[in-house]
Amino acid sequence: MQEAVVHVHPAGRLLALLGNPNCGKTALFNRLTGSRQKVANYAGVTVERKEGRLTSAAGERLRLLDLPGTYSLHPRSPDERVTRDVLAGQARGEKRPDLLLCVVDASNLRRHLRLVLAAQRQGLPCVLVLNMADVAERRGLQIDPQALSRELGLPVVRSVAVEGQGVAELRALLDDPTTWQVRPHRPDEAEDGARITALLQRLGLDQALPPGRTERIDRWLLHPVFGPIFMAVLMFGMFQAVFAWAEAPMGWIEAAAAWAGGGLGAHLAEGWLRSLLVDGLIAGVGGVLVFLPQILILFAFILVLEESGYLPRAAYLLDRWMGHLGLSGRSFIPLLSSFACAIPGILATRSIANPRDRWVTMALAPLMTCSARLPVYALLIGAFIPQRQLWGFVELQGLVLFALYAAGIASAAAVAWLLKHFTARGQVRTLMMELPEYHWPRLRNLAIGLAQRAGIFIRRVGGIILVMTLVIWLLSSFPAAPADSARPVIEYSLAGQLGLLLAPLFAPIGFNWQIVIALIPGLAAREVAVGALATVYAVSSEGDALAGLIAQQWSLPTALALLAWYVVAPQCLSTLATLKRESGGWALPVGVAGVLFALAYAAAGATYQVARALS
Repeated sequence: MQEAVVHVHPAGRLLALLGNPNCGKTALFNRLTGSRQKVANYAGVTVERKEGRLTSAAGERLRLLDLPGTYSLHPRSPDERVTRDVLAGQARGEKRPDLLLCVVDASNLRRHLRLVLAAQRQGLPCVLVLNMADVAERRGLQIDPQALSRELGLPVVRSVAVEGQGVAELRALLDDPTTWQVRPHRPDEAEDGARITALLQRLGLDQALPPGRTERIDRWLLHPVFGPIFMAVLMFGMFQAVFAWAEAPMGWIEAAAAWAGGGLGAHLAEGWLRSLLVDGLIAGVGGVLVFLPQILILFAFILVLEESGYLPRAAYLLDRWMGHLGLSGRSFIPLLSSFACAIPGILATRSIANPRDRWVTMALAPLMTCSARLPVYALLIGAFIPQRQLWGFVELQGLVLFALYAAGIASAAAVAWLLKHFTARGQVRTLMMELPEYHWPRLRNLAIGLAQRAGIFIRRVGGIILVMTLVIWLLSSFPAAPADSARPVIEYSLAGQLGLLLAPLFAPIGFNWQIVIALIPGLAAREVAVGALATVYAVSSEGDALAGLIAQQWSLPTALALLAWYVVAPQCLSTLATLKRESGGWALPVGVAGVLFALAYAAAGATYQVARALS
């Protein structure tokens, strides 16, 4: 049972942004609040709560709440229920808004106005924000804000939120006392459709629009044959770029780490302090930080796909295929988000109305190849797969990385197919998803997104990865070996003894004791395993590069077995904790961990034995 969280609200009137998904609501929120934002969860539920501060034109400080996007006030999913409860004043720890800013897509008034009429029936003051007005005008729609205001009985502000247009007018409107007054409304919901049709006819907005740029592009990208081919080529090119484009910056980071380690080591006497700083701190942290360029390249592609409006179309293309697995295309975006990190992918399942589909999608999220796996993949591919061009344009290393991501998808598909036959008999699913207009990604948004991801990764390197690396160095360095020892020094340490103790359990799947040591702290975060390996080998070597050391000491079957292990194993305690929080109990995370660890052991063992037989 979750503990309720009570929000203590400071003085100040509360505004709430209400709108359909993809109407530009979040862009308007960012323009109005700037950096004065905070994110938490609503009391008693796990739906994200985003609140910010804004100032009216006259200087009044106001609170602004960004409500989860919804198509109606008849909720079907957890986030839609939160929106309904906030407007009704039934959300625990959340006051009822004093004013609603109803954001609509100006090019699609027929659908978006239904939510506005429903909001009016809540008995709250409302302002209509006519967003994406530039898109509507490009498509030939000339909307008169004053005429629309008279028809609806609401203040109307024209807006292009991504460019900041309309923000000043909206701030000025908040200083008008009449804006905060409740206006008469029609209570009969059954009349909404006829009322909207008549309204659009009177304003001359009911004519069919000629196909625009988006429709022309969709004729190709949503084509049943060309569409999936384009998506496959796009994904393949993304993984090729991860290796090809990152080679130079990774070399710079490696050189910087080697320079720092060499320079520091030259000024320190041999002993535990030198080993701590050079073998523990620089080798461990540098061994993980070197993969930052690859992670940023992968995130850049995902952000471009999201900003351009392509992601919902990919969900549409995959809906039929996912239906064979007992899911709908709505599960695609949470699973794609899990390529970045399983945690936001799990959180994104809140928009899935079907409880069974939500649970299955959450269970599949750890199987998606998240960015934390990328350092492990890049290390092993760089050590064992040569840099080679196939057919003159395909990088062999990028092809192997693509195959690993495909293996993660295939394993998730296999698990989903099995769950379908046990939990989804007779269920019929439909997909309703809005396809936004295509537009060029904005460099400002891309830069902010990449900066945020780089900050998260660097904080992890400076936080949990640094701590675990130093713990591994400590366990790998003490107690010291006897003076007359003939065995490697590290085997006498606590880490070496623990690794040797557990090695027989992992020997059938080809793992040596150094790998066993790395898997244990890797439970905290997958990329910690790379830092742990770097520390273990730095303590027992003469400072050679980690990739070169494991290429000399490991067999190819061992490397392939470790890759197979990481394709499946849910080695991230934060992910399991998120599963527990989102599902409301321990059944799902314990079940996921048990099944996936068993599958990882079986996959690694099968890979190792087959590779040995073939070699």
